[in-house]
Amino acid sequence: MTSYVIISIVGGILFGVMDALINANPFAQRLYQVYSPIAKKSMNFIAGIVIDLLYGFIMAGVFLLLYTSLPGGSGVLIGLSYAVMVWFFRVVMSVVSQWMMYTVPGKTLTYTLFAGLGEMLVLGALYGLMLKPVQ
Repeated sequence: MTSYVIISIVGGILFGVMDALINANPFAQRLYQVYSPIAKKSMNFIAGIVIDLLYGFIMAGVFLLLYTSLPGGSGVLIGLSYAVMVWFFRVVMSVVSQWMMYTVPGKTLTYTLFAGLGEMLVLGALYGLMLKPVQ
């Protein structure tokens, strides 16, 4: 239980740090200008931190629930297979929906796909290395 709490907090912090690096860098800012007419002009940092921490707990908990069902022979491979699954449901489906509903440049969608994959792989590796279900 203690490792779950610690790794969930670490995962939540990683979510926040990686989101900041992915979304606030100058390259991403240029790509994401397409969203400027509907984007918020300021951000509630406290709410963002709480949400990222909550995501860390949820992602770690779901990982533990699915652990024995995930492919891969070792913890890292199991974590990476989880990461690909989460990437598909979290990022790929969102990008495809944006592509279908909005006029968003392909390079923006591609950046979102690959940045999301990187983020999920880091988290999946963390969970795979550090979390094991209780027997």
